Amino acid sequence: MRNVDAGGGDRLALAVLAQYRMATTEQMHLIIAPGVRIEQTWRRLAKLRDEGLVDRSPCRVPAGRGRGSPPSTGQKPPRSGRSCATGGPPGCWRTARPPDCGQGHSLVVTETGLAFLQDARRRGEVCRPLDWIPKVYHPLGSSEAVIPDAVLFYRSGREGDDDWSMLRAFVEVDRATMGPERLAAKLTTYARLYAYTPVTVGRPRNTFHQEPARENWRRRYPLFPRLLFILDSTGPTGIDNPIRALRATARDLVPPGFVHQVPILAPPLTDLLHNGPSAPVWHPDQNPDHTVSWTHPRHP
Repeated sequence: MRNVDAGGGDRLALAVLAQYRMATTEQMHLIIAPGVRIEQTWRRLAKLRDEGLVDRSPCRVPAGRGRGSPPSTGQKPPRSGRSCATGGPPGCWRTARPPDCGQGHSLVVTETGLAFLQDARRRGEVCRPLDWIPKVYHPLGSSEAVIPDAVLFYRSGREGDDDWSMLRAFVEVDRATMGPERLAAKLTTYARLYAYTPVTVGRPRNTFHQEPARENWRRRYPLFPRLLFILDSTGPTGIDNPIRALRATARDLVPPGFVHQVPILAPPLTDLLHNGPSAPVWHPDQNPDHTVSWTHPRHP
């Protein structure tokens, strides 16, 4: 790494790619250095590639995926595709380790994280590039685990203001690759995580002076993160059916305490990208006919 800028720029680019797993040149530019020319980002990435730290592979992403995407009208953006990269030959950047899921899914997850990052910048709030963490492992015991597409850390409220709150979210991006029932089944898995308390083998039963075991998620989060199901589906029924399935699952198959404590929200991806995550494009599970901001209070 002798030619890598230890002062920050190269290291940030490498850290973002290692964490996000895959991104286009344009996405990387908007994540790490939107204030400079995109050619500078390209040269930075090319230098990291020459050092053997990152790799580039051909890719194309669907048209209408970027910041100019129209709001959802029941029609899927055309799949004709456009070049992924700007400022250099087309390609997607990644570290030497291939992503755990398909290229298209990884790029949409990155685009979703970028939407939150840009929204925070516009609003004067705090969400930095490394506050979007894909594929965080949360054990459930018996070799089972919950691995969300991303965990989001976000400070709501302008920097310097006394009135602010720290928000956390588990993010799942559904690209219409599973039916509504399978998507809603993820909700029951998160309810299991909410209740899961690891048991140490050989640990004696609680006594009067012994602190009781706590849920495992409390080791990482002061409050259980809200659940955001991003829906990249075709047509109005492609959006409506998953939302109704989430509603039915929350009503019938998970403990009421979980539903009361954890906001469960679902927006169409096109609306989120076009209007920004802070816009009222999110359908709450308890009232799916209405829309709110994802930052709405836990107890409306």
